[in-house]
Amino acid sequence: MEKLKVILASQSPRRKELLKYLFDDFDIITSNIDEKCDASYPLDKRPELFAVMKGKNISEKYQDSLVISADTMVLVDDIALGKPNSKEEAFAMISLLSGRTHKVITGVYIAYKGKSISFSSETLVEFYKLSNEEIFQYISTDECVDKAGAYAIQGKAATFVKSINGDYFNVVGLPIGAINNVLKFFIK
Repeated sequence: MEKLKVILASQSPRRKELLKYLFDDFDIITSNIDEKCDASYPLDKRPELFAVMKGKNISEKYQDSLVISADTMVLVDDIALGKPNSKEEAFAMISLLSGRTHKVITGVYIAYKGKSISFSSETLVEFYKLSNEEIFQYISTDECVDKAGAYAIQGKAATFVKSINGDYFNVVGLPIGAINNVLKFFIK
């Protein structure tokens, strides 16, 4: 049997580490699509839309490879929290999450030999009430850089988490259990 060629269409180091749970060997090829959509497009559907856009861009070029792409969003009060552009923005984001529950939504797209499937995974995360000092200390670690919602649950921000309802790995950036389940039926 021919060896399955796998491509992760993401430059996220966290997704790379998580995909190693499923595949020993894969390539990383990133898509440089413009992550924009009509303003009326529902916020909670955008991660899946962007995952599809990224994945299709790569799968059209590598049709004989299994392509997996993903996009993650933190959502609170119908406000999408992307990656912060400054420490001030990171402080505002974490302050907004402090003492509250928010959603982490990861959209996933999988394509192989002309077939494709997409889905979203949602996890609810509740933070303890945080002091300004705790937030400043966290931001000073630079762990908030390049993270949706300005935090890494797998890092020092783990101490902020009061409860989690759903897939932990979804919050890290790739719902690996759901992907594995889909792959069992998708690739035969």
